Amino acid sequence: MEIIKSIRYVDEVFYEESLDLKKQYIIDCKANILVMGDDWKGRFDFCSDICEVIYLSRTPSISTTEVIELIKE
Repeated sequence: MEIIKSIRYVDEVFYEESLDLKKQYIIDCKANILVMGDDWKGRFDFCSDICEVIYLSRTPSISTTEVIELIKE
């Protein structure tokens, strides 16, 4: 999260505790863009009435789980 926070265009970073609350998080944080991996494509289009929804292509050779495990070591 520190890397994301350090990006000058990012105002706020938070842990998401529930996918069901995503729209409420967007409203509460006054977010104008929601960015998700393309494996979620279409699943958050219901948020497009309150913010821009962007789906980014995943990097096929990178596993988030593996990166997290490396950081823990």
